[in-house]
Amino acid sequence: MPASYAFGRHAPASHVLVHVSDPHLLAGGERLGERYDVDAGLARTLAAIRDTQARPSAIVMTGDLADLGEPDAYLRLRSAVEPLAAELDCPVIWVAGNHDERPAMREHLLDLAPTQLPVTGTWDLDGLRVIALDTSVPGWHHGDLDPEQLDWLRDQLRKPAPHGTLLAMHHPPLPSHVPLFDILELRHQDELADVIRGTDVRGILAGHLHYSAHGVFAGVPVSVASATCYTMNVARPAVAVDGMDAAQAFQLVHVHPDTITHTVVPVTDAPTGAFFGPEWAERMARLSPQERLEAFSRKPDPHSA
Repeated sequence: MPASYAFGRHAPASHVLVHVSDPHLLAGGERLGERYDVDAGLARTLAAIRDTQARPSAIVMTGDLADLGEPDAYLRLRSAVEPLAAELDCPVIWVAGNHDERPAMREHLLDLAPTQLPVTGTWDLDGLRVIALDTSVPGWHHGDLDPEQLDWLRDQLRKPAPHGTLLAMHHPPLPSHVPLFDILELRHQDELADVIRGTDVRGILAGHLHYSAHGVFAGVPVSVASATCYTMNVARPAVAVDGMDAAQAFQLVHVHPDTITHTVVPVTDAPTGAFFGPEWAERMARLSPQERLEAFSRKPDPHSA
């Protein structure tokens, strides 16, 4: 395991999560829309996760796991992700999205009965609670949470967790600046807000948008991970945004006692410098705080020869 360093006021995170979204796999490794090699995009993402040398408490996959809900797509997803999770010694938290089909997902990804019951669950990650909600609506692409699932969530939240709770869901309870996504937004957001307001929920992890986004819902920070398959080219005018085979990313979620950070990790093969390597970090660790400031913070005198 790589060393953890604390060079500032914050101690190392108590928990690290890997947040991945929207792989949209197809049976037989077919390309999405006959254009996007989604298997290759997922493989590059998993390789990038390994390259970070993070040792996460969990990998959280926030929906649209399969584009058409095909059994083979879920089996291919398991065969790709589960070996990495075993290597990292962490669970995978699978979340249903609007492209997923509950019966096939339950049977071929979760080894459960192939029913239309919502795919929900609660994980205790050494005191950090993660609750997966199912915002999918069978036969539709918009999101919703029925009264039964909201009652279940309310019951889960009655007792606080030592490190608080994160909700994982597909449809983010946020407005999108891309108008088409608001057609497919999450319904009954007011009712969800009533359930989580005043509880120990510290953050919401979501997907669906195919671009990274952040906001606040009912006083709770919301972080939307981009997609591994394709992303929305948000450099275009909002009414003309469309997909592109670039800017795929995942997020590293670092949980601290007083804050949670969400780092967007691009999945790219770009030339990268090698100055701040392990040797540099070890050298800084041997210095006192004042010596580190002198070595790294002080600017050179522009008037010196």
